[in-house]
Amino acid sequence: MELVKLSVDDMADIKELFKSVFTREPWYDDWSDEEQLDAYLMDLIGCFNSLSLGFKDENGLQAMALGRIKHWYRATEFMIDELCVRTKLQGQGIGGKFVEAVEEYLKANGVYGIFLLTDRNVPAYDFYKSHGFHEETTNVAFGKYLGKESEE
Repeated sequence: MELVKLSVDDMADIKELFKSVFTREPWYDDWSDEEQLDAYLMDLIGCFNSLSLGFKDENGLQAMALGRIKHWYRATEFMIDELCVRTKLQGQGIGGKFVEAVEEYLKANGVYGIFLLTDRNVPAYDFYKSHGFHEETTNVAFGKYLGKESEE
């Protein structure tokens, strides 16, 4: 596997991997609205401070981390909005190798922190803990939905 920097030019591959992972167990996200999906992915990969990294092999994009760079007082951080490994490759150590490669890339580019959110009740929670991420105990996530759909 080779770590590569992704861009808007990789949108078709990003979209395919994203849908193949997040529309299935345990997330079951409904990304049937292609316009909404395109807008969401462009928010992640097409902004000034976006950083999107992928793991590719001869079969294409197998893992990706989509997010942005944040210049925080403690350090410059990679704020990950989405991280995934192709479903059929999960549990084979590729996710750990991908995270290691991302960390090396970040350090080589002056980024010394990673921040992300995940649910406690999904396998990603244990994955992150087993790869050196610590649970922030002073931060709280808030949400408020206004209109179109109800809070779930």
